[in-house]
Amino acid sequence: MRTCPSCQRGLPEIYRYCTDCGQSLDGTTRPTPTNQDNAPEELNLQILYWMVALLVLALLFPPWETPPSQVPEFLGLHFILSPPTPEAIVSRLLVTIELVTIAIAGLYGAFLFRKR
Repeated sequence: MRTCPSCQRGLPEIYRYCTDCGQSLDGTTRPTPTNQDNAPEELNLQILYWMVALLVLALLFPPWETPPSQVPEFLGLHFILSPPTPEAIVSRLLVTIELVTIAIAGLYGAFLFRKR
């Protein structure tokens, strides 16, 4: 057993620092971090609000494509109730790619531009 020089607590031999006060047991001083700002970082909420708005727009203006019976072709972004042709269908693959890309970019942007 080792004794802490600061608080006199008995500790096992394998410990390098006291679990009670944090003092080094071998006499050296404990390195202190240079940045001791304990304030938590906050995500940038404005970017998250923009991400939600873009996700809603992506759902309102889905990418349309030709029906399976025709040659695949991208028909553009139209309002969901007014397809470019009567047989046009919403491209599930393009909607998924669009939504995932917007969500990842929004979360990454909110983290990248967080308030420190």
